[in-house]
Amino acid sequence: MHTKLYLLAAGLLPVMLLTNCGGNKEEAKDEASVSTLGAVSAMKEMAAQAEEMQKNGPVATVDFRALKELLPADADGLARKEATGEKNGAAGFSISTANGKYANTDGTETIEISIVDGGGSAMMMGLAAWSMMEVDKETENGYEKTSTIGDNKSYEKYDTSGKDGELNVLVNKRFVVTVKGRGVSMDKMKAALEDVDLDKLSDLK
Repeated sequence: MHTKLYLLAAGLLPVMLLTNCGGNKEEAKDEASVSTLGAVSAMKEMAAQAEEMQKNGPVATVDFRALKELLPADADGLARKEATGEKNGAAGFSISTANGKYANTDGTETIEISIVDGGGSAMMMGLAAWSMMEVDKETENGYEKTSTIGDNKSYEKYDTSGKDGELNVLVNKRFVVTVKGRGVSMDKMKAALEDVDLDKLSDLK
């Protein structure tokens, strides 16, 4: 089992690097160079987490209904239009997900909030691969970076020209909260994240 987890960790890094590389050739080259700098440390972190998962064993994911209860009624003033949840599993792993969609009256501003519980399994390496790297990039069209929100590792990416982006937070090494927005500022997405009780989420078992 440990070997399988290690191989999974090793396989996720190049996938993550390829996903981040886009745009023209020069941008792709620059992104690849930046990503490569963190590759060794990321691999070490993945291996360490794989070993910890092997030692601790599998953890049952919480009922998606408990996650749905943490979806705010509105996202920084945008009314909730839909709230869904589900639990899926394969190859011994399971994931619980709650998803909320929010928008203003004319639909020009939208926010989507998702809360995912991977049970601290190897799946989390794919869902939050960014949590094992350091990213800090800025272009004329936007930026992306890793940081922290409270005690939680975070990743944010924003396109200033299109006014869309996303904000991700890893809570208690098992929950990933993602806020995606269109037609809104990053500040509004961060305010929407504040509407989610991360402390209560961290205590779920």
